[in-house]
Amino acid sequence: MRSQSFSEEAIDHRNALLYPMGVRPEDTTRPQIAIINAWNELNPGHYQFKTVIEDIKKAIYDAGGLPIELPITGICDGICSNTPGDRYTLPSRDVVAIEIESQVEGNQLDGMIMLGSCDKVVPGMMMAANLLNLPAVIFTGGYMQPGHYNGKMITLTHTKQAFAAWQAGSITREDYKGVVQNACPTTGACPFMGTANTMCAFAEVLGYSLPGNASVAANSAEWKEMAKAAGAKVVELVQKDWRPKEHIAEKNYLNAIAYIMATGGSTNSVLHMPAVAQQAGIALNWQQFDTLSKKVPLISTIYPSHPTYSMPDFDRAGGARAVLKELAKAGLVDTSAEGICGPLSQILQQAENKDTDVIRPVENPIAQQGGVAILNGNMAAGGAVVKFSAVKEAALRFRGPAKVYESETEGWQALLRDEIVAGDVVVIRYEGPKGSPGMPHLETFMAAVCGKKLDSDVALVTDGRFSGATRGLAIGYATPEAYDGGALAIVQNGDMISIDIPGRTMQLEVGEEEIARRFEHWKPLEKESQGWLKLYKKMCSATNKGATVLE
Repeated sequence: MRSQSFSEEAIDHRNALLYPMGVRPEDTTRPQIAIINAWNELNPGHYQFKTVIEDIKKAIYDAGGLPIELPITGICDGICSNTPGDRYTLPSRDVVAIEIESQVEGNQLDGMIMLGSCDKVVPGMMMAANLLNLPAVIFTGGYMQPGHYNGKMITLTHTKQAFAAWQAGSITREDYKGVVQNACPTTGACPFMGTANTMCAFAEVLGYSLPGNASVAANSAEWKEMAKAAGAKVVELVQKDWRPKEHIAEKNYLNAIAYIMATGGSTNSVLHMPAVAQQAGIALNWQQFDTLSKKVPLISTIYPSHPTYSMPDFDRAGGARAVLKELAKAGLVDTSAEGICGPLSQILQQAENKDTDVIRPVENPIAQQGGVAILNGNMAAGGAVVKFSAVKEAALRFRGPAKVYESETEGWQALLRDEIVAGDVVVIRYEGPKGSPGMPHLETFMAAVCGKKLDSDVALVTDGRFSGATRGLAIGYATPEAYDGGALAIVQNGDMISIDIPGRTMQLEVGEEEIARRFEHWKPLEKESQGWLKLYKKMCSATNKGATVLE
């Protein structure tokens, strides 16, 4: 244990500061376990952690460790949505990793259990775990129950759709407010296959979480028992000197990509997974995502890719482990991959698919290809991303004139004014990691498109990103971004753009000479930034490299 490896003077100096906080002399020889807690009162995905923190501490102590709770950042994307604050959510992922590194390395702790559920927090935690290469467990907070209004299942994302529908006159203000008041009945991660649930599953499939953690209801008795087990597990890992880089390999990441393809997971995985892998010395690229998309069929969908199924249905069917078991039967995952609870082959012995409509066998898929695709062409030389499991079949091939906006707000307001019509390809640029800066998600625009019933009739192309709940013909993450001289920067109103998702192409129908001529007069739009955003803009990598400052 490194906390006991210093000189006697250094240990005594440290202990002198622990004693006034209630640590007894006989406890200072225990392994010191960080409880990295992203709990706060602005994040419903994390709010329930306060109900189990004492149980986790007791489990750590009873297993032989000394629990030390350390708070960190835990931003909720939904709280920030459609505000200037959304520019901070993606950069906060790197802040999470940096905070954990600072806390754990600065205090020379022996292991850590990390409590988080939401979009950027969980990948930030995995980045830190890989970077520090210490015994680590990630305990995620479970899913929120879906809401119901007028007999229909609703979630947070329905509030944005309802706003657009109210503005369009298709529902009343009373019904709009009814959706808002009933969308989120409990705490937990939003109950659709958004980024939060995708990242919780990523942590489990990668091997950092206990089996079943990604598909358990927040606040349930099962979740509370799992919290205790996770506390005991981290002490066991310290005692075994379990190190991530000795166990979690490239095959674990490929299994996680296969899982995301099979479930129509969030497109934000193309940002987070390369950034996480990089901290382990593993290089993931977007071509690997597309290769597996063509190989792994879509076998399970919940909202937004399914109209009524949500996380309770997925949980009841067997959750992430049931999906992996179906993939394993077809040889689409490597069951020798191992994590904190041993090899996947052993974990899947306890897995069962209890509903083959919610989680289908590979031989009876929803679609022959996975849920996320990478598009190439002159509109995005480094690639662009679409969650085509959330695109209706009629819109998989689309061609139309461009309508160009320099921000999501401009595009959203134009849509509400009915300036955007069926057949348009909306280009929203300068919303990438450097251009915005911060790369906010453009969920609000696409939710309004869906609210106006245009999700098969209007395409969006952007260098910004999306919420995992986004549905419709939404193509994002275009690389290079406009700020870095990507083709989005010189698109003009009326230019024809053709999109072929099955063919994996996206083309600006303008000749190379004309494109070159336009670039002769181009310079990037500079949007205002300050503080951390200004530093992030200066230091972050390209979108297809994870948009991270931790290279």
